[in-house]
Amino acid sequence: MQKIIYPTLILLSLMACDNKNETPASKSYKTPEIKLTSDVMTPDVLWSFGRVSTPAISPDGTKAVYSITYFNKEEDRSYTDLYIMNLSDGSAVQITDTDYNESDPTWRPDGQKIAYLAKGQVWEINPDGSDNRQITDIKGGINGYLYAPDMSKIAYFRDVKLEPAVEDIYPDLPKAKARIINDQFYRHWNDWVEGYSHIFIADYTPARIITDGKDIMEGEKWESPVRPWGGVEQLAWTKDGKKMIYTSRKKYGLDYAFSTNTDLYAYNTEDGTTTNLTEGMMGYDKNPVISPDGRHMAWESMERDGYEADKIRLFVMDLTTGEKKEYTKDFDQNAEHLAWDNDNNTIWFISDHHATDEIYSLNTTTGEIKKHTDGIHNYTSVAPVGGSLITTQVSMSKPAEIYRTDPATGKDEELSFINKSILDQLEMGKVEKRWVKTTDNKDMLVWMIYPPHFDANKKYPAILYCEGGPQSTVSQFWSYRWNFQQMAANGYIIVAPNRRGLPGFGQEWLEQISGDYSGQNIRDYLSAIDDAKKEPYIDENRLGCVGASYGGYSVYYLAGHHNKRFKAFIAHCGIFDLESQYCETEEMWFANWDMGGAPWDKNNKIAQRTYANSPHKFVGNWDTPILVIHGQKDYRIDVSQGMSAFNAARMRGIPAQFLYFPEECHWVTGCQDGILWQRTFKAWLDKWLKE
Repeated sequence: MQKIIYPTLILLSLMACDNKNETPASKSYKTPEIKLTSDVMTPDVLWSFGRVSTPAISPDGTKAVYSITYFNKEEDRSYTDLYIMNLSDGSAVQITDTDYNESDPTWRPDGQKIAYLAKGQVWEINPDGSDNRQITDIKGGINGYLYAPDMSKIAYFRDVKLEPAVEDIYPDLPKAKARIINDQFYRHWNDWVEGYSHIFIADYTPARIITDGKDIMEGEKWESPVRPWGGVEQLAWTKDGKKMIYTSRKKYGLDYAFSTNTDLYAYNTEDGTTTNLTEGMMGYDKNPVISPDGRHMAWESMERDGYEADKIRLFVMDLTTGEKKEYTKDFDQNAEHLAWDNDNNTIWFISDHHATDEIYSLNTTTGEIKKHTDGIHNYTSVAPVGGSLITTQVSMSKPAEIYRTDPATGKDEELSFINKSILDQLEMGKVEKRWVKTTDNKDMLVWMIYPPHFDANKKYPAILYCEGGPQSTVSQFWSYRWNFQQMAANGYIIVAPNRRGLPGFGQEWLEQISGDYSGQNIRDYLSAIDDAKKEPYIDENRLGCVGASYGGYSVYYLAGHHNKRFKAFIAHCGIFDLESQYCETEEMWFANWDMGGAPWDKNNKIAQRTYANSPHKFVGNWDTPILVIHGQKDYRIDVSQGMSAFNAARMRGIPAQFLYFPEECHWVTGCQDGILWQRTFKAWLDKWLKE
């Protein structure tokens, strides 16, 4: 189902201002100093936290620039401003202050300016916040940018229209509200595919406003970066500025929908030729990172076409000879967020191990991989600076902050303290790791999250959390929807198992779920809750079960197979009818791999077992109240899946509620919608597990 990303920030894109160099009046928004009346978190408090971006380190290693996003509940919108930090002592100042959003900050290669995106264009500003200037004026706006190392050029990407609309075909029908579709992949996640993201390259001089550029993919009906998650990390300049390396899946329609085969391409700015650097490598190849001396390129690679949850391997190419080498053959984990050290020999990366995302290093000379950190946290970025690392870190008990990490000891020093004033007023619940035996006698890691002020002499209702993905880890993530501390603050013990099908426990554990949705991982869920309910402080007569996406499938399936364990269910954007889902969804590579094949392939035993265990076929066994949540713009799992589940429950006479979001997609990103989600979630569980 593609990995869930935590947190998901949707920034507003506004029209460019008339005066390109005029700095707007101060109209930014920050969460006011809050004096809480209780030390227990509420949805309003959850949405008051500042959300920090990955910091960009200055070329001299002394400063970092980053953005912080705050949400204004009354206006139901976000505000994002830029901040600059002295890495020596963590002191920081705000350098933009406007009523629109500044995002994607980076340093110009000479370190003299900071660049960022605002109102769909690139701007530059001095590190002290002065001389704020717009440097691009591209019609329709851009979505990302990257300077060449020598500053002779700048690359940017924007959507280009290559498919004719109805009014193009029939000019006399300009008001017809329709689409003419001839092939698959016409919508993706939460957007209709109306254009293709192309990379443009323009000459750069500091005094000139860029109004155009050369489309290096002109006429090609595929995109770079690759949707839906791709950004500037999928691009890289060679050190001499002569080649732009980019990620693309150069396939059309049906072939595109069934394939994960992205490649890395090198565009030569001198002669206009393009070369496929990873030809013959059949899975995802993406996120190129060039060594400081310019000789080598590291990137993330998967082996198998059509398998989006394949092991993420670490490859390195000699850009002079083209020789490729994999360094993670004997490393049964993923390698992500690659960063070269200045020694041109060390690559830092992040990998999930036993439900926490830790920092590792690779020595490319010896091939040695070393683990540097270990704790109850997730690292979300890593950048070497001198002898230390600048990182971002989250946990189930704390939103992202910026840290300095000592690679020798693994110790962290917090630098940003963006949310300290709120966190100091809150009592977070204890987070506990336990190992539970599964029905096939394996050891499964389960997170237990307890309510604030937990009293072991009392009895509490408990919630089984079912992860989505299905191959998304139940690690130490911080979410603004599935927030374990918020759930626990409602007075519940949360049971969050790392069931079969999740990364961090080896590829065999991960891959077991494909073609076996209703099998061992469902038994793993029940092993986790059955073990937890033995505790004297858990009331086995007040158990709930919740989940989204594949977790929503799990809820719908368990509703017909739970043997009266649960008294309430909540399913968000879940799969209810697997046969319909196969034909409704857009990423056919996912459906084909995980479901085993098409429902009409009657000789495919794996596929037929999958569809025989579709949740909708067991509605006759449903006997428990259920809350269904779905967004209209969810094209990953169509809203009809949620409506069908709700309708079925009501026709069976089962208490049910449908929370419908007309403007939300597979997630809930709006502030007021997010708070409503949390309030409805709590009210439903309280009604059936507390009253």
